[in-house]
Amino acid sequence: MRIIGIDPGYAIMGYGVIEKDGNNHVPLAYGVITTDKDMSMPDRLKVLYNGLMDVIAEYQPDEASIEQLYFNTNQTTAIFVGQARGVAILACANNGLSIYEYTPLQIKTSITGYGRAEKKQMQNMVRVYLGLEEVPKPDDAADALAAAICHSRMGTARKKSFIMK
Repeated sequence: MRIIGIDPGYAIMGYGVIEKDGNNHVPLAYGVITTDKDMSMPDRLKVLYNGLMDVIAEYQPDEASIEQLYFNTNQTTAIFVGQARGVAILACANNGLSIYEYTPLQIKTSITGYGRAEKKQMQNMVRVYLGLEEVPKPDDAADALAAAICHSRMGTARKKSFIMK
């Protein structure tokens, strides 16, 4: 099974594509899609959408794992990130992917066994799971890979958030 993990953001959107083969996780691609702070929000969303469409077209994932948002202070940022997350969901939906959502706590628990793990610990476990020499950079790409690994480990026990046909 091929899974794309997405760490939503409007300045930086992380993505990671893995292939699950039994208990092995093979990294196929990871990186970020960035937008310029001087761009209008509609233009930023268009860049994110087109970039994600390109990644999906190239790697043909079967399912998508998208991190749910958690904000407790800045409502404006939450709205902008929510719009970027919507664009990610739309790109996946337009490609017929089954979409699953996981909270940061679920992702950390799945990767490290502890939901309050430090970012560095989680990133190092992503490196270990994928057999990489170094921790994936930037952080958003590592977070997206973590979302993909989380789904590969928990996906069969989860209901689809969105069913696309």
